[in-house]
Formats: sequence, structure tokens, C-alpha cells
Amino acid sequence: TPLQTFWPWVVAAVGFVEFKSSVPTFKDPVEGSWAMKDDHVPGDLGFDPLGLKPKDAAGLKSMATKEINNGRLAMLAIAGMVG
Repeated sequence: TPLQTFWPWVVAAVGFVEFKSSVPTFKDPVEGSWAMKDDHVPGDLGFDPLGLKPKDAAGLKSMATKEINNGRLAMLAIAGMVG
């Protein structure tokens, strides 16, 4: 069926993106196994084409808190639709 050829490509594409975004966040294995780089900021992939990321630490914390709350609301919404 067509899906038997579709899903391996989807898995490969997602795996490639995950590999390219997660591997550079770790230190060299000689320095420490599974240790994160000191300058790594979780969630900061360096992609902000519209310049929406706040410049100051307080604004960034406020934006991160809003994103977390939106994610929690979305989880509750989908639980209400499914359950």
C-alpha cells in the first residue's frame, strides 16, 4: 500500500530533524557523557525570522511562561475533546 512507503520517509525526516537539533547541544563525549553545553538554552534553536524573541531576560521568562500555559491549555482542550 502507499502508506508502507510513506511512513518510513516520515520517520526518516523526523529523525533527521531531531538529530540535527539535539546532537549539537551536548558536550564532546570526552568531556562528559550526556553533558549539556554550558551555553545551551533549552528551546532556543536560533530560529527567529520575525524577531519575536524578547531581548531582555524578564521578557523572555514572561514569553516562556505564556507558552507553557498555552501548552497546558491545549492539553486540557484535547483531553476534553477525546475523553
